[in-house]
Amino acid sequence: MLKLIIQIPCYNEEAMLGVTLAELPRQLPGVDVVEWLVIDDGSTDRTTEVAREAGANHVIRFTVNRGLARAFMAGLDFAVRAGADIIVNTDADNQYKAEDIPSLIAPILEGKAEIVVGERPIDEIAHFSPFKRLLQKAGSWVVRLASRTDVLDAPSGFRAMTREAAMRLNVFDSYTYTLETIIQAGRKNMAIMSVPVRVNPETRPSRLISSIPEYLRRSVLTIVRIFMTYRPFRFFALLGLCSLAVGLIPSIRFLYYYFTANSAGHIQSLIFGVLFLGTGVSLIVVGLLADLIGVNRQLLEDLRWRVRNIENELADKNRKT
Repeated sequence: MLKLIIQIPCYNEEAMLGVTLAELPRQLPGVDVVEWLVIDDGSTDRTTEVAREAGANHVIRFTVNRGLARAFMAGLDFAVRAGADIIVNTDADNQYKAEDIPSLIAPILEGKAEIVVGERPIDEIAHFSPFKRLLQKAGSWVVRLASRTDVLDAPSGFRAMTREAAMRLNVFDSYTYTLETIIQAGRKNMAIMSVPVRVNPETRPSRLISSIPEYLRRSVLTIVRIFMTYRPFRFFALLGLCSLAVGLIPSIRFLYYYFTANSAGHIQSLIFGVLFLGTGVSLIVVGLLADLIGVNRQLLEDLRWRVRNIENELADKNRKT
């Protein structure tokens, strides 16, 4: 029996959650059971009550707001324990058309992908300014470069994944999960792809993007941090080599004047060069140490995955009995 759970992270979505849930399917081709999961991220309105009144099968409620990424991961953990074979994530503001869920899960049902990300028609979205469209495309390009994947709309929250993929993802950022999960999936060699999806008219301004500069800053920090986590030696070695290159220029200049007739002075070049050369060597050593720590992190992630497997097997047995 194939079970699919549609999860919706929410924060103060009393006004739109009922509309979003009303659009969700109860039956899907190729799926035996469809259930709805709402994660209330510390809302101060009637989000939880609306979810139950609208027929949500499961509701998780945080007492305080923990952030979108934490709500997303809590949903994945719950869905896996509840026996989901496929998990679909969508937004509570009804941004995405629920009619596209069959297209979203089709590559998974066909065995072509473990994670599928909905690609929005960025150029056709009326409430996106030209600058925002440019940022969306540029951000997706950077994520493709960092993750070595072909995902065309990295910030899209409309996505589906298998049970196995959900158990292997670990989101560390509390701000958003969209970029980190794609880069992580690419680095873990998961099969990930995009499918075109449609969007509904805007119902409210995005809460995740309070301002373009802030969103850009956070996105860049997320990508840099993930590079440090999953490619630490390459990250620090690149910085170290840049510092060595900068340090060589004044050092060579000092040596040139030192071994010529005009050898007096130029001590400032020596100090400047030694400073950057020392920094470069230190960064490379830090990269080696970080790489060793990264090996331990991978072992811990594998251990966590095995523990999750055992927990889920026990949960499956308990449901059957």
